[in-house]
Amino acid sequence: MVHSAALVAAAASLLLATPVTAEGLYSKNSPVLQITGMEYDRLIAKSNYTSIVEFYAPWCGHCKNLKPAYESAAKSLAGLAKVAAVNCDEEFNKPFCGTMGVQGFPTLKIVRPGKKPGKPTVEDYQGQRAAKAIVDAVKEKIPNHVKRVTDKGLEEWLKEGNDTAKAVLFSDKGSTSATLRALAIDFAGNINIAQIRNKEKAAMELLGVDSVPKFILLPGGDKEAIVYDGEMKKELMSEFLSQIAPPNPDCPPEKEKSKKKTSSKKDAKKDAKKSSKDSSAFSKASASHESADSASAKASATSITLEDPAKPTESPDPNIVTDDTPPPVVIPEPELPATIPIVETAEAIQRDCLSPKSKTCILALLPPTTDDALPEAAVSALTSLGAIHKKHDDRKSHLFPFYGVPASNPLAAALRSTLSLKDGAELELIATNAKRAWWKQYQGAGYGKVAVEDWVDAIRMGDGKKEKLPDSLIIEVAEEEVKPKVEQQEPLQVVVEEIPDDFEFPATHHEHGEL
Repeated sequence: MVHSAALVAAAASLLLATPVTAEGLYSKNSPVLQITGMEYDRLIAKSNYTSIVEFYAPWCGHCKNLKPAYESAAKSLAGLAKVAAVNCDEEFNKPFCGTMGVQGFPTLKIVRPGKKPGKPTVEDYQGQRAAKAIVDAVKEKIPNHVKRVTDKGLEEWLKEGNDTAKAVLFSDKGSTSATLRALAIDFAGNINIAQIRNKEKAAMELLGVDSVPKFILLPGGDKEAIVYDGEMKKELMSEFLSQIAPPNPDCPPEKEKSKKKTSSKKDAKKDAKKSSKDSSAFSKASASHESADSASAKASATSITLEDPAKPTESPDPNIVTDDTPPPVVIPEPELPATIPIVETAEAIQRDCLSPKSKTCILALLPPTTDDALPEAAVSALTSLGAIHKKHDDRKSHLFPFYGVPASNPLAAALRSTLSLKDGAELELIATNAKRAWWKQYQGAGYGKVAVEDWVDAIRMGDGKKEKLPDSLIIEVAEEEVKPKVEQQEPLQVVVEEIPDDFEFPATHHEHGEL
């Protein structure tokens, strides 16, 4: 029997030994999902959704700077992907943060479902710490289970599981939106979702579609199609499909506490040792980290800071070595982003893009540099274009050329003036096809990879309105000689003398019959 005095003493001792719980960076009303290491497996690793997880410490200045952008990204990705955060300053989260390889704050990791349930693919997010950049990166990682159907394959798709409900989006876009991909994940196994381009005339006529976008639900069997007449928003479209079947849960339900026997002492000892080791290593890194950051944390503001992804943020100073400091972490050099050629001369653009035989080109008309650096929008556009072209190159699929045209290129001003574009202080993306005498201006929201790729795909598919390319911009360019000129030479004269009758061939040649 334990006396009450002993209980009080033990409780007091425990309170003194246990560090005060660190207040999290995000409030209860925040759109960011706040999880612990114990919840990660069920809510993130086993989720059907793609997630981005921030590993942070409340005292970290860079984490505070990131907060507004991260919460903004969470609002934009609501219903499409999960935006979560783990407070690595909490004692019970430290072992988990250690096993996740967290060496600095904030660390962002994108987690997407793998081929096997509960075995996701985890990769570090190395992009800009801005809301749009985060949203674009996460959207790109959402799995695509949407079937692309053409006139040729329509009949087969409709017959396939005729009793199974189907939904189809008729669209003028060549890419599949994150909204439709998320819907396909929600209703996987219950409703097969497809996308059909508006150029598939037979499909549009069969289902009575005369305009796009149009979302249609086919209940299956002989039941008539149901046309959706609401906004193309995930929540509303999900509600529309729910009249046939409920959406799948995004992750397994929380298990009730079972009364299973505890593991053997040997296993328990092993797990405790591993947990202690991870916690100890992480605690040391965290302590060193906090010490190095204390000054900047006090002066940190709430504005968003875009940081160089090549450098670790808020990581322990590798130059400070003490007995408690863990060995410095070797961070691999990041892969350089793909780029496109920057053309300084007018002749090169005229030859490749504006001559009568030139086909499609994408031109990025760049603004002037400031302090030898391009504005952020221009860098984002060039990076997106480079990544898009690299993807096609890796697939060995043909894609028209992309060129960056700096303000110093004499043709830049002529293009802006003739096409009535914005002045040279702003970035412009245009597509040209001199052979067919058309051009098209990019009017998307921002210059992230997803938005730019949608525009490029529309050009590849011949979609959208095009403008007449002024004749003054189409210039005849003299073709360069492919082969070098060869000087004429006097023809070679061969003189054959008559062989005397008494001439004898050498024995070695004569024996082999050679003349």
